[in-house]
Amino acid sequence: MITAADTPRATWTSVARPIGAAALTLGIFALILRRVPFPALTAALQDADYRTFLALMIPNTLFYFGWDTLVLAVVIRWFHGPVPYRDLLPIRASSYVVGFFNTNLGRGALAAYLCRRLRAPFLELGSTVIFLVLTEYTQLVLWSMLGLIGFRADVSRSLLGVAAAVAVFWVVVRAALAPRSWSIVRTFRLATFGQYVTVVALRAPMFFVSLCLHYYAARAFGIQIPFVQLLTFLPVIFMLAALPVTVAHLGTTQAAWIFFFGQYAAAPRLLAFSLAAHLVFSATRALLGVLWLPVAFGDLVRFERARSA
Repeated sequence: MITAADTPRATWTSVARPIGAAALTLGIFALILRRVPFPALTAALQDADYRTFLALMIPNTLFYFGWDTLVLAVVIRWFHGPVPYRDLLPIRASSYVVGFFNTNLGRGALAAYLCRRLRAPFLELGSTVIFLVLTEYTQLVLWSMLGLIGFRADVSRSLLGVAAAVAVFWVVVRAALAPRSWSIVRTFRLATFGQYVTVVALRAPMFFVSLCLHYYAARAFGIQIPFVQLLTFLPVIFMLAALPVTVAHLGTTQAAWIFFFGQYAAAPRLLAFSLAAHLVFSATRALLGVLWLPVAFGDLVRFERARSA
């Protein structure tokens, strides 16, 4: 039950979060620009080969969108029932638009749409969306470990602690949460070990394609990073980029590129490339969302009319 005392608190929280995110974003960029003079950043942006860069990064976003929807279709079929791939394309694209402003709100919008589409409880769909998010983080950690251990990358072994933390997390989820009857952990309770492995493996092409295209796209900005180093740290950058703590996920990504790859390229070039890559990825996904949004809305109206009839 919501009381009168809870209303001001909720209002304050809704105002404080965007202010905090904006302050953090400005603070990160202030620290970066103390190291990277603005004229040097401008020069790095002007020197880039944008024809090559866009020819690589736009297909990267399109492939991500198509494959991400495929993973969604598989997991929805496992735990809620079959939904045609083409029917999921509009809502997957539309959730990117909402997620551009607020990551968690985008995930909530996806769960809400599927709740209407499948006539399933919202928390059960929310459980599946959380399952997708956590398995995505897991496969990124595994890719990073492949670069660290499999290729013997000369990097800090502290990343091994991340892998251990992920393993402990999944043990806790299965042992402590999954046996409970809570709707929010329904998917974790129903998922078999084989399904965990399958969905993590199914996500692998998304990262591998992105890894290869980033490797070659960086050269358009005069950046040559060894493939093994990129394999090890690009997953970490992607995880940092997914944190909903800054405005439009800016700041943390750029700082990570400079921190991890500063020995391979000048900071202005790394900052220019990370900004350009982030802008193309976000803008392309937003454009896809805007194009598909009327279709998603029309489908939702059609489902509601059919349900009322």
